Amino acid sequence: MDSPVTHPTPTSEELNAELLAIPEPPEQPDPIIEPGYEELVTIALRHVRGRRGGDLVSVILVGSSVRRAITTHSDIDLIALVKGQADGHEIVRVADRLADIRYRGYREMEEDLPYSPRLPSLLRKARILFDHEGLGAKLLERANQRFRQGPPPVSINEQIRMKAECFHWLGKARDLADRPATAQYLLSMFFDDAINAFFRLRGFWLTAPVDALKFIASRDATLGDLAGRFLMAATLPERLNLGRDFADILFKDVPNPARID
Repeated sequence: MDSPVTHPTPTSEELNAELLAIPEPPEQPDPIIEPGYEELVTIALRHVRGRRGGDLVSVILVGSSVRRAITTHSDIDLIALVKGQADGHEIVRVADRLADIRYRGYREMEEDLPYSPRLPSLLRKARILFDHEGLGAKLLERANQRFRQGPPPVSINEQIRMKAECFHWLGKARDLADRPATAQYLLSMFFDDAINAFFRLRGFWLTAPVDALKFIASRDATLGDLAGRFLMAATLPERLNLGRDFADILFKDVPNPARID
């Protein structure tokens, strides 16, 4: 059977997956101090309510805006919770910004929360824009509680799978070094998988992509340095070697897949 690997109870610092202090529920983030942004959020909310008003349970603002990290190209990221089942994704324009709207069934989200490696950290700093009977607030409170418990454990079989996949991408990239564009693309696949593996193997919640490198450097200076050098490498051979160094350190305690011959 797939046995989980136990981790020591994370400290509050280790649970700080967004590099921000852990808020106490049911605290809600203040409105965004960005000229015109709140008006655009209101328009996006009106759009969602117009489309799903009858079965709408809650609308939740997530992403860079609630982390106080808005840039010129930041989206308006909304999760719209509805009655019954839903798994829709809609992108619309609001003035000069995009609104990225994901529709999820409320009960389905509730059921996913204990097992998801991403939802608790995504929701813990979310802001409720619309809430029917306080169901969204209850979900965010559960997300905060789940966040404090730490991410779900990673089984040994899953660890082996992650290691095998990363080394597979590295090997393919080296095999195709005579096709540099293809090799570089495969290395980008490797790096995405390796960053995800870092968080899961070390028992951290996944962060927003813009925070990932800073977070890794704050927890492991060697891997943080290798990640930065990998991304900035000027040549394919240099990037291949840095990727291999990163993977060797990251997976040093993970066994190789078993032989069956």
